[in-house]
Amino acid sequence: QVQLVESGGGLVQAGGSLRLSCAASGRTFSSYAMGWFRQAPGKEREFVAVISWTGLITSYADSVKGRFTISRDNAKNTVYLQMNNLKPEDTAVYYCGTRRSRELGFEVDEYAVWGQGTQVTVSS
Repeated sequence: QVQLVESGGGLVQAGGSLRLSCAASGRTFSSYAMGWFRQAPGKEREFVAVISWTGLITSYADSVKGRFTISRDNAKNTVYLQMNNLKPEDTAVYYCGTRRSRELGFEVDEYAVWGQGTQVTVSS
């Protein structure tokens, strides 16, 4: 069973940057697509970005395209989310998830395992 642990969240001013990390345990990390989602207070968890098992294919929500970059290092069993030009509306708990598939996933129910989340707060 894969376990995921997110880190790197914090408080940042609008226009600033943060880099989130998601460390995975388990031998099969490199075989599956990985995604980042976020959940703001009172809202449902929403898709942010996804990366293929090779790292060669990525996809982003329109709200973060051009500002966020997802990447992975299979040798370190870690997936990253570089977030630049942050906005107050990016404030949320950010979760990484893994699918039991090599296919990209864009919906919450397509993911089998989630981390505990890391809080990102962007002040105006």
